Amino acid sequence: MGSLGEEPQVAEDCMGLLQLLSNGTVLRSKSIDLITQQIPLSNHKTVFFKDLIFHKPNNLHLRLYKPISSSESHRTVATVPVVVFFHGGGFCFGSRSWPHFHNFCLTLASSLHALVVAPDYRLAPEHRLPAAFEDAEAALMWVRDQAVSGAGDHWFEGGPVVDFGRVYVFGDSSGGNIAHHLAFRFGSGSIELSPVRVRGYVLLAPFFGGEERTKSEDGPSEALLSLDLLDKFWRLSLPEGATRDHPMANPFGPTSPGLESINIEPMLVIVGGSELLRDRAKEYAFKLKKMEGKKIDYIEFENEEHGFYSNNPSSDAAEQLIRIIGDFMDNLIP
Repeated sequence: MGSLGEEPQVAEDCMGLLQLLSNGTVLRSKSIDLITQQIPLSNHKTVFFKDLIFHKPNNLHLRLYKPISSSESHRTVATVPVVVFFHGGGFCFGSRSWPHFHNFCLTLASSLHALVVAPDYRLAPEHRLPAAFEDAEAALMWVRDQAVSGAGDHWFEGGPVVDFGRVYVFGDSSGGNIAHHLAFRFGSGSIELSPVRVRGYVLLAPFFGGEERTKSEDGPSEALLSLDLLDKFWRLSLPEGATRDHPMANPFGPTSPGLESINIEPMLVIVGGSELLRDRAKEYAFKLKKMEGKKIDYIEFENEEHGFYSNNPSSDAAEQLIRIIGDFMDNLIP
């Protein structure tokens, strides 16, 4: 904190998008060109989308994506599953409305022929963890409420029938950490979510941390991601004074609860081979895979960096990723 009369100094700066000043003030840039400048907005004529509020107390919105044609999809079933997608951004920035997340959700809805629900969540440092986890739980409960009410939001009516018995939770980066939290928060076959049935989880380059560095973290920086930025995200998002071994950052940290006894739905973990987060994602998947009763698939895309599927959605790797996810979902159909 500066002395009386001194101008506040920048204590943390995240790519110019977010600054925390020494007096606690948070400054957020309205320009996200740094993140989205090379990504044209997709024009998916087979998908409608609209925004609505799902949590009035925290003024939280989500975006619904509804496929209106299956002509471009190999899936010709009469019902469509629900994909709940949580965006990335280190828990500190990001939104359903950011073009690369929006494009990715359009692709998911069109290619997987699924109704996609993309919730926002409160961001740090104004709202440190576990705020994002609480909002994610609220989003899943909102989906449950739509199923319980029968009619639900009118957007669930008309067109393809929504199958609330086939819900899949996706998370990108910090959203992948959120997906992990939800998987173990609700477990397998949760009565709490009934009649919604979550069938599986897809963690895309999940954002985990730890005090001890991994080999990939000690490697070269990525085009849009550095170890310094990852550390900033943790300093800004974890409870004040917490280290990267906090259970919300490190699922296998020294004070993290044991995960062996919790049954979870099948999980697909995907990461780029050139990501700083690669080793943590791989360790996470393989440790869970060794636990009895857990079905974990791990896929690594050689030479790809963080967010390759949304930053370059027309690439061969991005298209392959969608096919892998589609096969994962199809294999979980009872």
